[in-house]
Amino acid sequence: DDESLLKFLRACKYDLDRAKKKLSCYYKLRATLPQWFHNRDPNLAIIQQLLTIGVFVPLLERDASDRLVVVIRACSHQPSRHTLDDVFKTGLMVLDLMLHQTSSVASVIGLVAIFDLQGVSIGHARQLTVATIRNAVHSWQCYPVRVKSLDFFNTPSYVNVILNIFRRFMNPKIKERVHVHGYSLESLHKSIGKEILPTEYGGTAGDLQTLKGQFG
Repeated sequence: DDESLLKFLRACKYDLDRAKKKLSCYYKLRATLPQWFHNRDPNLAIIQQLLTIGVFVPLLERDASDRLVVVIRACSHQPSRHTLDDVFKTGLMVLDLMLHQTSSVASVIGLVAIFDLQGVSIGHARQLTVATIRNAVHSWQCYPVRVKSLDFFNTPSYVNVILNIFRRFMNPKIKERVHVHGYSLESLHKSIGKEILPTEYGGTAGDLQTLKGQFG
């Protein structure tokens, strides 16, 4: 529809050629990754499990630059029970709902993602094939969203090995927007004000349990 097309134009700063390429990229993504885009029933048991766990939690308040912020608890699922395809499907469903509810904010002002890697295990690492990493990065670059910052928190040193694989597939602009905070709340708060962060991240905006229940 016209509103969807306008999101792509806005995300590309009204550059028609760029918008056409991004739109083509988006529909090719949907066609080549049906496991992420088909059977998107939010009432499916596996989707409900991931939503209840709170793998993806949009924050209620925007940051100081008026950007949307989402917490992605990338290692909160159980690899023995949840496939990464289900995790990505759920994440993209949440992102689509955010885009629908907030009109043009993510397309014009942008989106910040906090990747919380607390609980990362060998099981989580084994799920991340190079193909999956490539598809994940590609999906960020196909969506009608301006990705302004990717903030990684609770990151053990060995996670940099995986992040370097992610960087291989990022365009130069996205690479510059990757920030690794380790376990430092002080570092995280320099990027994202604690007044909008959950208490789990030293913030004052309520806990994740409350926040995830208020989205939707």
